[in-house]
Amino acid sequence: MPVPRLQSTPLPGIGVQYDLTTREHQHLSVIAHRDGTRTLNTYRRDDPDACSLSVHLTEGESAALVDALTPAHHSPNVLHTLGLGLVAERIELSGGSHWNGRELGDTRMRTETGVSIVAVLRRTGAVPSPTPDFRLAGGDTLIVIGTREGVDAAAVILGRE
Repeated sequence: MPVPRLQSTPLPGIGVQYDLTTREHQHLSVIAHRDGTRTLNTYRRDDPDACSLSVHLTEGESAALVDALTPAHHSPNVLHTLGLGLVAERIELSGGSHWNGRELGDTRMRTETGVSIVAVLRRTGAVPSPTPDFRLAGGDTLIVIGTREGVDAAAVILGRE
């Protein structure tokens, strides 16, 4: 099967539009907005100029969708958590987070939820296995692993403003 061709079109003042036609002749486009958000569009087969679905995604939602489309956890060398009743997720701290500038240990994450924070992603790079004295910052993305209930509880705690 030939490699699909992705066309890009600059949209001055907006961002860039990427267009793809699938092997089933479905036209898809993604608009990468300058603010980091994305708009995913699909078009009608009988009228390629008529949008049949448009979904606006935040930067975090876009990252989650990319993970779903190209999951690193499908590698045979990486732990498959689904069959074990565990989930791994990214949780982003907002700029106004209650935890901004506080130590990771202050969250009492493992004690309160049973969830482990296995890494923190920051613009300056990744911090694997952060220690309890690691200082959190708004914009950090925490990689957490635990039960579905634990991860949901962690998201509530970390979402505190």
